Amino acid sequence: MSQHHRQLAQRWFEDVWNRRIDASIDELLHPDARGHMEGFETKGVEEFRNVRATFLEAFPDFRLDVEDMVVDGDNVVTRWRVRGSHLGNSLGMAATQRSADFRGMTWLRFENGRIVEGWDSWNMGDLMQKLTV
Repeated sequence: MSQHHRQLAQRWFEDVWNRRIDASIDELLHPDARGHMEGFETKGVEEFRNVRATFLEAFPDFRLDVEDMVVDGDNVVTRWRVRGSHLGNSLGMAATQRSADFRGMTWLRFENGRIVEGWDSWNMGDLMQKLTV
């Protein structure tokens, strides 16, 4: 089962974030899933879609690269790196045209092949400061 969860997590990052396949959100995210992100809490698919849209509007060339994964039962922890350009008027500020490069981690918990809870950890405050300096 651990290998299956690893594959689902890889699909989450590649399909949902990099390829922007909306159908994969419905397939991989439980309808009542909870998300704990830097500055955002979500419950359910639509709230997640809204937060994702905010980030993709801010960084339309957003690219997330998985650097490492650790799997333990129903939990998958992923270390990732994001690169993109702040070209959209989102995240509470006008587009700065600056490049962004930051790292973080996501902990996903699966039940019955779907994400039921996720925690993201990265330094959003540092990113915002770099975009405005």
